[in-house]
Amino acid sequence: MIKKIAIVGPESTGKSTITQQLAKHYQTLWVAEYARYYCAALTGPCTLQDEINMFHGQVALEESVLSMAEKDFIFCDTTFVTVKIWSDEMLGATPQIVLDALPLKPYDLYLLMDIDLPWQEDPLRDFPHLREHFMAIWHKELKALNANYVVIGGIETRFDNAVAAVDSFLSEK
Repeated sequence: MIKKIAIVGPESTGKSTITQQLAKHYQTLWVAEYARYYCAALTGPCTLQDEINMFHGQVALEESVLSMAEKDFIFCDTTFVTVKIWSDEMLGATPQIVLDALPLKPYDLYLLMDIDLPWQEDPLRDFPHLREHFMAIWHKELKALNANYVVIGGIETRFDNAVAAVDSFLSEK
């Protein structure tokens, strides 16, 4: 069974960068964040149907990468837990399909990126002043899933801290 290591957290915390760096370091595959591509093409406000579409897209992308994996683990640049967080925060509810899938599609390790990096402007980022709020939500959601997670911080040491967490996890298997 292929292990899934998810890199998650609030906006502008280096998730995509760390995911790609870790995949290169460990010479394994990684799953991109489907929502980034989906949202870039939106022409109106995001709806619950859009969130459902992003859920399906993220799951399909992940399954595609899993089918090609040659190592016993991959990295995932975020997960559909993000769909739950954004749906709850922005639309007031989470689609039932997402809630039903949460316990059925667990990740083996979550690296929760800390908010200690400076904010980087991006047209798809919205909340530079709510980073602490979203960090608290990530902690709450991961605890609700009884998830195995490690907070990864450090501006200069972020990658090394992530590698140490992954190495520790891999040595336990």
